[in-house]
Amino acid sequence: MKFADLSSGKRITLGPLEVDADEVLAFARKYDAQWFHADPMLAEQGPWGGLIASGWHTCAMAMGLVSSAILNGSESYASPGLDYVKWPHPVRPGDLLTLHVLVHESRISASKPGLGIIRWQWIMHNQHGAEVLDLEATSLFRLPQPAKIY
Repeated sequence: MKFADLSSGKRITLGPLEVDADEVLAFARKYDAQWFHADPMLAEQGPWGGLIASGWHTCAMAMGLVSSAILNGSESYASPGLDYVKWPHPVRPGDLLTLHVLVHESRISASKPGLGIIRWQWIMHNQHGAEVLDLEATSLFRLPQPAKIY
């Protein structure tokens, strides 16, 4: 999608994406090796009653959906960051995740006319309707400069 397609109020639904147990373990063992993410046997005895994905893996899965369906081929080039990120419920292997994207703001910078700014919220649910991710991000888009008229 292009910046022009991401107007304020736009809603986009992406997925479902099935959570793969091997990916949960591989991500955890490389980036977040806490026992409840990386050790299925210990996780069975823990408070979650089984293996759960790292919250950062959950964010990466959401980013994969957004990147392939929205940002790929767009003018997107950076993000200054997130306003917040929440993981209200755990993600488990076998879950089917659906991401709901809501564009809160879409504008062209007043000081840099070639800069498009999107402020958007990503909310992900599992197959039971439980919210597993809620974040708000800002994304930057490099826009073509208008031709100068002399």
